[in-house]
Amino acid sequence: MPASLLLTHLLLVLPLVGLSALIVRAMIRWPILDVPNARSAHSVVTPRGGGLGPVLAFVVGMLALYQMADFARIAERQFIGVILAAIAIAAVGLVDDMRDLSARLRLACQFGAAMVAVLSGLVLHRLSLPGIGVVELSFLGTLITLFWIMGCTNAVNFMDGLDGLVAGTVVIACAALAAIALSLGGGFIYAASLFMVAGFLGFLPFNLHRARIFMGDVGSQFAGFMLAVLGVAAAGFEQSQVSFLIVPLLIFGLLFDAGFTLLRRALMGERVAAAHRTHLYQMAQRAGVPVRVVAGVHWGFTLFHAGLAVWFLNVPAEMKPWVGAPALAMQLLWAGYVMHRMRRAGLGWRG
Repeated sequence: MPASLLLTHLLLVLPLVGLSALIVRAMIRWPILDVPNARSAHSVVTPRGGGLGPVLAFVVGMLALYQMADFARIAERQFIGVILAAIAIAAVGLVDDMRDLSARLRLACQFGAAMVAVLSGLVLHRLSLPGIGVVELSFLGTLITLFWIMGCTNAVNFMDGLDGLVAGTVVIACAALAAIALSLGGGFIYAASLFMVAGFLGFLPFNLHRARIFMGDVGSQFAGFMLAVLGVAAAGFEQSQVSFLIVPLLIFGLLFDAGFTLLRRALMGERVAAAHRTHLYQMAQRAGVPVRVVAGVHWGFTLFHAGLAVWFLNVPAEMKPWVGAPALAMQLLWAGYVMHRMRRAGLGWRG
């Protein structure tokens, strides 16, 4: 793509940054209040629901894309499915911010939104696995797609508990995904990722420590859901669909923390669905690591993973599934450091 056209695209999304910021300011002025409790990282009543800004910016961008941009076309059913699923998951999140839905109802609604995406045709058909090669998924593709979408949605939601951490990660991950999609000719993913960047850039300045507003479930569930859907769409970059690994790689810091915490709590016999504050990022903050540093570390992870994603594009197909090894090593080092800080601070995993 010529530099002049790229600059035009960037200028066209600037109004979406402004739209997102205006909506976030409105949510601060007419707030849904988040009252701190024993599990909160904040100590004062703070508005939430600021994720509505990125959501509306994304939807406006997608509607404009649907009407005008032939270069970013995918099948109409998939295009409409993405828009409807994004609206559905955001609506569930907004209601949850206002009324605190039960976990069972929230999961049912997430499943419904994931089914909209799947029924529109966004399904994994094959994967390339280390030491095995390309595996045809058949009917398992639908189950794996649903598991991935719901798992990613909840992982990102669980990680949204510290000022700026998730919003900054989403901005960096989506910027990297947009650049990758542009280099591979994936116009739809390029445009959708760019809209995500614009929306969360409009929100991020209000969410930096000390946050004036939180994104709430409307933003975190939407972010996780859309990253998951874009990951499935990215699988079409290659015949083997190995490129599905790009999005999990970009947000591996969020996925590792959520997965590590879920597994640890299950092994310790805790109720995994119960609220807690023992994610690695929460324990780091409780052990004395400043909020800005914890958020910055996760932004650094995402930049590192973006570099790995570029490397991923340039290694032989049989090597690509192994590119995640450095990312895993980095997360294990981080987990070890957090546990070291916990011991020094006299903290345990319970509570």
